[in-house]
Amino acid sequence: MGANFASDLASGEFVMDLETQVGIHLSSNHYPPVPSSMVAPCIAAIHACNGEGESEADIELPEGILWKGAPSAPAWAIVDGYHLDAWIECEFEDDDY
Repeated sequence: MGANFASDLASGEFVMDLETQVGIHLSSNHYPPVPSSMVAPCIAAIHACNGEGESEADIELPEGILWKGAPSAPAWAIVDGYHLDAWIECEFEDDDY
């Protein structure tokens, strides 16, 4: 399941919006499931890494979720940590983050 299912969701084959795709991915491809409060930050990270090209942009995290003790995380860290690469249009090099 995992990466293949995420690729299927991101492919556009299923008629659903990005919020639904990411929500299904976070609840189905992670154990324990990621809280739904992370859907919006994940989408913000996807947009930052794609259209805006701002993989270093800080994304505010929901209350109670921290990244290295901080209430925000760089977009690339969210993409990497929540396995969102199926929605990323470009490839990151290892030295990009």
